[in-house]
Amino acid sequence: MSKIAALLTSGLIVVASASHVLAQDAAANSPAKGLEVELNGLAPSQKGCMMTFVALNNLPAPITKISFELAFFNDKNAVDRVTVLDFRDLPQGKKRVRQFDMPNVKCESVTRLLINDAPVCDGPATGECMKRLVTRSQASVPFEG
Repeated sequence: MSKIAALLTSGLIVVASASHVLAQDAAANSPAKGLEVELNGLAPSQKGCMMTFVALNNLPAPITKISFELAFFNDKNAVDRVTVLDFRDLPQGKKRVRQFDMPNVKCESVTRLLINDAPVCDGPATGECMKRLVTRSQASVPFEG
């Protein structure tokens, strides 16, 4: 191989490596193309436990109405209760904070939360709300979807 060919090959490898790194950075910094729901916090309240969620709709359509069926697990890893929470509307590309005061629930007894279903999801294509759901927790309680 000539020196020019070797230099060109080396240059192409460097460019390809840099392109790969830039593509990874762009993917890491771009929003997920889904429905993000974060358990942001649990706080004792007069009724029981105030749960705070942050939702971000990165689906290709606004959600005019959505509700989630949540299962609450206790310290024995058993389902303590199942309830449906109305998250109302979630405009496309906007974060929304939703709070729910759960009566007769002690925050310290909740060891895990699971979004079991989205019984109402008006706006996106059928099934997209659950299929493209991304959950995370800022609290000490795991939150799954």
